[in-house]
Amino acid sequence: MSITRLALWVAVIYGVFCGGIYLLQDKMIYQPWGEITATPSRVGLFFENVSFEASDGVPLHGWFIPAEKGYGKVLLFFHGNAGNISHRLESIRTFHDMGLDVLIFDYRGYGKSGGKPSEEGLYRDGTAAMEFLLERGYFPDEVIMFGRSLGGAVAARVSMETTPLALILESSFTSLVDMASMVARFFPVRQLLRSEYPTESILPYMSCPVLVVHSPDDEVIPFSQGLKLYEAAPEPKVFLEIKGDHNGGFILSGETYRQGLKSFLSDIACIGR
Repeated sequence: MSITRLALWVAVIYGVFCGGIYLLQDKMIYQPWGEITATPSRVGLFFENVSFEASDGVPLHGWFIPAEKGYGKVLLFFHGNAGNISHRLESIRTFHDMGLDVLIFDYRGYGKSGGKPSEEGLYRDGTAAMEFLLERGYFPDEVIMFGRSLGGAVAARVSMETTPLALILESSFTSLVDMASMVARFFPVRQLLRSEYPTESILPYMSCPVLVVHSPDDEVIPFSQGLKLYEAAPEPKVFLEIKGDHNGGFILSGETYRQGLKSFLSDIACIGR
């Protein structure tokens, strides 16, 4: 085979991979589950099924879990890119035990929510969830935004627009381009990606306290990206180092995780004092 023909084949194969990245990126980014496999009642919690609409009319489903003896504060939970709300019962229990009301919802295309996921769509969904809480009587400074992994990017964007009491980013990335560059380093991902989720670049515009939680053992999102998010956030801010992998670090870290959250929430809202 001549060098010219070899170069042509390499170019064709490279182009096919680029086309695959462009066409299949949503399937790689979003991994929704439609079936709700459990409810908060499995862990002994009373909950209310709630529904609301995004600004473009997409119906969304979630759970509202009131605290038994709360502080009048609510945690708005933005989950990661896989599964649905039924896979977050341990986290719901953790925040409930801290005396927080919790609203967790599924993005479009996840669980019982309609539509198809996209970056702009998830931002709309997050804004709709915040508006739902405001309609329930909460003020913005009574809402704690919590985002895990991809949810951190959505929580940060909504926080920039609404000024909540606080923002918690757990195991989150700096941007989708940074993540894609790790797994497809020889491809022009910046030109191929339709989504950005530029968390690091919007954090300097936050006007609320920020807690960044990350583990050096995270095998999905590098610890260095968690540090960059912390560096990008304005004061007041706190960094909580946990241990364990991307999906189970908050469980493996046990009291270190729970006490870190309690300390942060106590400082900003007298929660747990």
